[in-house]
Order: sequence, then C-alpha cells, then structure tokens
Amino acid sequence: MKAIKLQLDEINDGLSRPSEIKPTKTSKVGVLGCGLMGHGIAYVTALAGMEVVMTDTSQEIVDKGLNRIKMILNDSINKGFLSEENKQDVISRINATDDYSQLEGCDLIIEAVFEDRKLKAKVITDSEKFLHSKGILASNTSSIPITNLSENTINPEKFIGIHFFSPVHKMKLVEIIKGEKTDSETLAKAFDYVIKINKVPIVVNDSRGFYTYRVFERYTGEGMAILSEGNSAQVIEDAGKKAGFPVGPLAVIDEISIGLIAHIRDQTWHDLEIEGKELPTGPWDKVIDLMTKQIKRTGRAGGGGFYEYPKGEKKFLWPELSNYFPLSDTPLDEKEIMDRFYFIQAIETIRCYEEGVLTKVADANIGSILGWGFPSFTGGTLQFVNTYGLQKFKNRCHELSEKYGKRFSCPKLIDEMIYNEETF
Repeated sequence: MKAIKLQLDEINDGLSRPSEIKPTKTSKVGVLGCGLMGHGIAYVTALAGMEVVMTDTSQEIVDKGLNRIKMILNDSINKGFLSEENKQDVISRINATDDYSQLEGCDLIIEAVFEDRKLKAKVITDSEKFLHSKGILASNTSSIPITNLSENTINPEKFIGIHFFSPVHKMKLVEIIKGEKTDSETLAKAFDYVIKINKVPIVVNDSRGFYTYRVFERYTGEGMAILSEGNSAQVIEDAGKKAGFPVGPLAVIDEISIGLIAHIRDQTWHDLEIEGKELPTGPWDKVIDLMTKQIKRTGRAGGGGFYEYPKGEKKFLWPELSNYFPLSDTPLDEKEIMDRFYFIQAIETIRCYEEGVLTKVADANIGSILGWGFPSFTGGTLQFVNTYGLQKFKNRCHELSEKYGKRFSCPKLIDEMIYNEETF
C-alpha cells in the first residue's frame, strides 16, 4: 500500500505533465452531452468553481441532465457533505442550454456524447468555432482513437482525450490521451484541469481503446469466454470477487450494457476492415451476439442481461443462462478462473507498455486500481507481475496459452527484462 501511495503522489505531482509549461487556468468549460457521462462532468467541473455550459440537442434533454446534477447535490446534502448554499452556488455556475452559441469563449470544451464516430465528429466540428482562441477541445471517448477524431478539427494540436469513468462524481481516475498531433500546452492544460476537479490524471499515448478500456475489456471478455466454455455463471462471478475485483465480470457487463459493448466492437471491426487490418475475435463474440441478437438481453438498462433486476429487490443471475450456455462435465476450478482474470489483464498492460501507449509504470498501476478496480492488494497490473516473478509469470503464460490460445502468449518484453534482470 505504501508503494501505491508513492506512485499516486508521483502522478499528482506531475509525473506525466510537461514540466516546461507554466501552470494553466481553466475558467469556462463546455460539456457536449447531458447523459450518463456529460452531466457528471458538468457537476464535478462546477463543483470545482468553474463556469460550465452544459448542452445537448434539446432543452428537454438538458433539463434532465440538470435534474440529475441536483439529485447528486441533494444526496451530498443528506450525507452532510454540502450545505444548501453550496448547492445553489454549484447550480448557479451551470448554464444548462440547448443553444450552442452559449459555448462562446469556452477555454475547454469536452465532448461527451454517445460512443459513435460520426456523432462525435459532428459535435466537435459544430462546437470548435465557439472555442476561445487559446482554448482546447477534448473528447470523453473510451475507445475511438483521438488522432482520428482530431481530423474533424481545424487545430488538431489543440485536441486531446479526457476520458472519465462512470459514475463521474465518484470515480477518481481520469485518463488523458495524447493524439499524434497534440501539443505540450494542450496536455498541460488538460492535466491541470483534471487536478483542479480533484481527480487523478494518468497520461497515455493514442491507440484504439487506449489503456484502460483496452485492458478492462480483457476482464469482461474473459468472463464471457469462460461462460461460453460451459462454466457456471455463479462460479465465474464468485471467482472475480474472490480475486479482489469489486464485482464479477458478468455484472460489470450488464452495467455497461452488452448492447454498447457490441456497438463498440462492431465499430472497431468496421474501422479495422477499412484499414485492412486483422479483426480481433474470440469466444466472447458468440456470447455478445447471442445476448444482443438472439435473446435480446442487453443489460440492466435494457431490463435484464446476465442478471434479472426485480424492482425493489436484489438482482440475481438469470436462471435461463444455462439453457443457452450448457454446463460442461469438466468445469474449471476457481483458482484457474482467477488466474485467467489476472493474467489476461497483466499481459495486455505489458503490451500497452511495449507499444508505448503507456510510458510510466505508475500510470499503469494506479490506472488499473482506480480505473476499473484491479485488486489494490496486488499493487496494480504491472506490480502483479513483479510480485509473481517474471520467470514464473512467463511460465504460467505459456501454460495458459497452451490451453486457451494465443491471447495468453507472453509478451517479448518479459524475455528482455528477465535477461537484463529487470522489473517494472
């Protein structure tokens, strides 16, 4: 835990911030989209004392977003964290409007609309003309490359990713993503803004899925893969929690929405097909397709997914799951499932490090713990490898890849580190 505290302090002290840039100030922030993420971004920004313009396609949608903010504030009052006066101060700083012209003079505009490339491109283009001459544009995308989105801007060097986690008002991590053309001033301004709203900023380089979503989806994907192999959903969920994750992978998927996961996957396939690249597929794909296309259970928001959500009662695993995913006569034991959860995420983190998506070990470790709940007692995804021992880690990767496929192959970087007697 001491190592985690040291790494966290390093990050907050500016480990990944350009040191040559003087401290910046953000005064007026535009938030495009008032849904799940947008209203939360507007809330934490106004709470930190900045002026906010929160906008969407209609005043009705905007008003719903403002009501969600008021609910968060009322909850804070009930818990004794805020006073009624504090609440009114926060609300007074939020201009909730469907009039884009109110964005005039914003020195930071954050796009937080649905995870759709064309929609994001449109709102980015439409809003840029209102940006202050020294302002920057940002996207809250969790998976679409920042460099690609920046092509819709006049000044791609002033475009960056600022990826929040849900629920925004509770989650401490923010992943800042540098596009190929993002300049140092833009990175510094984004970093300083994240510190101002009392969040923890990690900085990564651009790639599809960046760091957090790319590794996190390995946890959910592996959960679905294990289900498809004929293992009990209850055992999978129990193994995830016993491994130290906040919730099991199937429960997480329900919260995100299986429909959204399918949408992101299909968009990724479409993009890669255009680029002439190999499409990433796996046993989880048949689970996604069955749940969304055949039995149409898309998750909690859709009325039910892997779980049932009876009103006013505790959720429970959908009893019909075993009809669609018959149980195997040779199920995996809990330890094997736990290892698959740990290793698939550690391996993908190392690949991110190899590729230069990650440049700081602290960003990897703290990002995994605060971003999606990789067990804190491990010290994070890369510290897990250190503790396990690099040679032992390589050997276990080989065993897992022999059984479950090349996604468990040990990254070449581990061989170099073993040879040089290095650790992360």
